[in-house]
Amino acid sequence: MVDLDFIIVNWNTRQLLLDCLHSIHSTVTDISYQIYVVDNGSIDDSVKAVREQFPQVIVIENQENKGFAAAVNQALGKNAATYSVLINTDTLLHKNAIRVMYSFMNQRKDVGIAGAQLEKPDGTRQHSYDNYPALATELFNKSLLQWLFPYKYPSKKQSIVQPMEVESVIGACMMIRNEAIKNVGKLDEDYFFFLEETDWCYRMQKAGWKVYHVPEARVIHLGGQSKKMAPWQSQIEYCRSLYIFFKKNRAIVSYRVFRTFYLVKILINFIANFISNVLVLFQNRKLRYRLSIYAMLLGWHLLLCPDWMGLKPAKNKV
Repeated sequence: MVDLDFIIVNWNTRQLLLDCLHSIHSTVTDISYQIYVVDNGSIDDSVKAVREQFPQVIVIENQENKGFAAAVNQALGKNAATYSVLINTDTLLHKNAIRVMYSFMNQRKDVGIAGAQLEKPDGTRQHSYDNYPALATELFNKSLLQWLFPYKYPSKKQSIVQPMEVESVIGACMMIRNEAIKNVGKLDEDYFFFLEETDWCYRMQKAGWKVYHVPEARVIHLGGQSKKMAPWQSQIEYCRSLYIFFKKNRAIVSYRVFRTFYLVKILINFIANFISNVLVLFQNRKLRYRLSIYAMLLGWHLLLCPDWMGLKPAKNKV
């Protein structure tokens, strides 16, 4: 029996994955662990590189992209570890980051999930915790909500030095009590990519477990590497996940109101970005990029949100 199971889901991020594995081996020296890499059909020789450089790592090789939740679930429960650590390929651990989270979880038996403090390579704090999706957070400006209601909607600008109970943590590096997983179940595979960890946090708290942000556990997060490879598909997938979360966890009236007004929000943004592009004669690359994203989101809705648009492999789409 080991103390920790590290679970890393990879999709065509070979070098990031190798760097992440080096980071684990160089910083986690006094806690027993097993590493699982679940590869979602990469074509960049990720699997070969891991097997050559880290033969002790257990690799689960999928022939297609099964999505984040389904991939994680393949590795959950493989071992009789006390905790599971979900960590993204684009993260690098600071010394003692895992030790800090491990000690905190051992001290707080009521905590089901603990999340690390994510940072940019220059040390700038990243958003590491969040509120559950709700009408207010998704239809209004989050910065305004954080300014008006700082305790209800905490911001990364706040200086947090002690562990703090939160609604949800960002899943780039999170430690989960396996006893809690047995209680609430694994990740919901209806989520292909995005918000699966948010849904998990929600279910944990509904079952009586607490979710905490642990600021002393510092982790470098390069951020959104898989998303950069498929930008508009990722935006569609995020929107789909939002709809799944609302339909599953909110009242039917809230779900219907959200879908209506979120579409209106997308339409307004599309029109505003189109006008901005016209004013600069479509010469601004950033504006053209934004317009293309809103155009694809709008098109997806006009086609009644088909499964074949997004990140899922073509043969899985209907």
